[in-house]
Amino acid sequence: MFQIKLKNNKTFSCDKDSTIFEAAKKNNILLEHSCLSSRCRSCAVKVLSGKTINKEEELVLTEEDKNENFVLSCNAKPLSNIELDIEDLGEITLFEKKIIPSKISVIEKLTNDVIKVVLRLPPNSNFRFNSGQYVNIIKGNLTRSYSIANCSDHKNQLEFFIKNYENGLMSSYFFKEAKINHLLRLEGPIGTFFLRDSSFKNIVFLATGTGVAPIKSILEGLDKSHEQYQNKNLWLFVGARYQEYLFWEPNLKNLNIKYIPVLSRQVNDWNGEKGYVQDIVLKQQIDLENTQVYACGSNDMINSAKELFFKNNLKENNFFSDAFVQTN
Repeated sequence: MFQIKLKNNKTFSCDKDSTIFEAAKKNNILLEHSCLSSRCRSCAVKVLSGKTINKEEELVLTEEDKNENFVLSCNAKPLSNIELDIEDLGEITLFEKKIIPSKISVIEKLTNDVIKVVLRLPPNSNFRFNSGQYVNIIKGNLTRSYSIANCSDHKNQLEFFIKNYENGLMSSYFFKEAKINHLLRLEGPIGTFFLRDSSFKNIVFLATGTGVAPIKSILEGLDKSHEQYQNKNLWLFVGARYQEYLFWEPNLKNLNIKYIPVLSRQVNDWNGEKGYVQDIVLKQQIDLENTQVYACGSNDMINSAKELFFKNNLKENNFFSDAFVQTN
């Protein structure tokens, strides 16, 4: 049995056959996570001392990450006592995951390859989540993960942005077969992509594609508790290839946020920012040393943003992300 020590001096035991995440959970210590299948970076942690071995082949971390002793807590097993450069989630409440039925109540086309789907929950479902989390949508033997796009004050209606992927089995169902009142099951809530308490002056949100879904959920929640954020500077950067792919923008009643859409391939008829969202963040000359960042979308955007921002004084523990990974 090995001892695992966290940055805030919490410790727990882990045997040689358990991953760091599994052992932490058994000891009622919750670490950052999302997919728990070694396919995203949400549970990446830096090993300050000690040795680990991967449970299965690891394809997410870069060579630079590995050279700096980063591992995925859902995949790494200890070979010795370990000290990690991470804190647990502290007093944040994570609601119990459960499976509930739902029915389709809205299917709305947003772009040629993105639709909005609203699922209606039973009145007694008591489904609770933190804004920014996701669920697994289950149709028969098919299961896919989708971020919830409305806030936790949902009144038994959950909203999703669904992209049509080539050869995507679930997206093919939604785009070609789904009808109002079709019955589906939901499993959740899942993940740790949600707003943290912060004394930092600036909060930056980055999203690409349907990665705006959890950002929208978080911002709608913030809008309802806006008083404590009145003195903070808030930015939202949304990246797309062309203007017609910008299918959502914030419409907040109380929250003051600077919204900056960014197009990477638009040539004509666009006077806004061009390029990549992470580069445009630096263009705003935000004091990243006094900033929290929440990024959701493609792995490429998240990896690039993280590397770029760390080089410009963002503290490593102030970057929170949720990578969208395509599955057929």
